[in-house]
Amino acid sequence: MKPVISISELTKTYPGGLKALDAVNLDVKEGEILALLGPNGAGKTTLISIVCGLVNPSSGSVTVGGHDIISDFRAARSLIGLVPQELHVEAFESVQATVSFSRGLFGKPRNPALVEQILKDLSLWDKRKEKIMALSGGMKRRVMIAKALAHEPRILFLDEPTAGVDVELRKSMWELIGRLRETGVTVILTTHYIEEAENIADRVGVISKGKLLLVEEKTELMRKMGEKILTLNLREPLDALPDGLKEIDLTLEDEGRTLVYRYDTAADRTGIGKLLAELSSAGVGVRDLSTKQSSLEDIFVNLVRDGE
Repeated sequence: MKPVISISELTKTYPGGLKALDAVNLDVKEGEILALLGPNGAGKTTLISIVCGLVNPSSGSVTVGGHDIISDFRAARSLIGLVPQELHVEAFESVQATVSFSRGLFGKPRNPALVEQILKDLSLWDKRKEKIMALSGGMKRRVMIAKALAHEPRILFLDEPTAGVDVELRKSMWELIGRLRETGVTVILTTHYIEEAENIADRVGVISKGKLLLVEEKTELMRKMGEKILTLNLREPLDALPDGLKEIDLTLEDEGRTLVYRYDTAADRTGIGKLLAELSSAGVGVRDLSTKQSSLEDIFVNLVRDGE
C-alpha cells in the first residue's frame, strides 16, 4: 500500500540562511497516528506548513494521497485538515456558523447532521450558539479542531493541539484522536508532552535542528533503546566501590547508601547475576532493590542530546 504522505529530501532554507529542514525523508501510513517530537525551533511546524501548502520548500518533494503539493495543490489540500498552534477564529461568529463555513470553503455541500456530530464529539454542542469571543482558550482549541474536521479530511495535522489546555481536556482530545483513527483518519501531531506520544501514537519521529533523527514504532523504539535502572539500597554505606565491583558500570549515590546499575534491556545478558555475586563476595549487604524502565522522555532527551 502506498503511503498517504510521502516526503523526499525535503529542505527549507529561509532568507538569512536559517536551514529549518535538512533533507527530511518520511512516509506516513494511512490510518496511523504519528507523533513528531522535538524542541522549539526543531522544524516541526515548518514541516507541517510545507505539507499543508502554507510554506514553499527550497528543494525536495511531497505528495499527499498521490497528489504533488505544488503541481496539484488543490487536490492535495482537500485531503488535509490542519489545526495550527495559533488560534485563528472569527471572534464574533457563533461556534456552529464558523464550523459550517469552514466546510463550505472546501466546496462541500451543507451537512448540518455532520456538523452537529462533530460538535457533540468535541463537547461543543451546548456552546454552538455562543460567539467565539466568549469561549475559554481550551474551547477555542476545540473549535479549531472542529473546523479542521468539517470537510471530512483523510489526514489531520495537529500542531501542539493540547498546548495551554487543562489535563481533563487533554485526555478527552486523546480519546477523540483515537476515535478518528478508528474511522481511518491519519493523524500527525507535534507535541511537547511526551506522555501524549506515549499514550496515543503508533510511531514516533524525533526531529532536531531540521534533521529527522529517527522514526520508529513506539513499542519497538522503547524496546530497542530503553534502558533499565537497578537501584540497590545497601545495609551499610560504602566509602568507595570494592575492587571486584570497579569493572562493573556502577554509580555510588546517596552518600554511599545506594548503588545504581544501568543495563540494556535488549542485551543477551543483563549482568545482574554477576553483580549480585560480586556484591556477596565483597560482603556488601543489600537491604532492598528496585528497577525502573526508561521512558520515552528519557529516550527523546538522549536522542536530541546525541544529535547536537
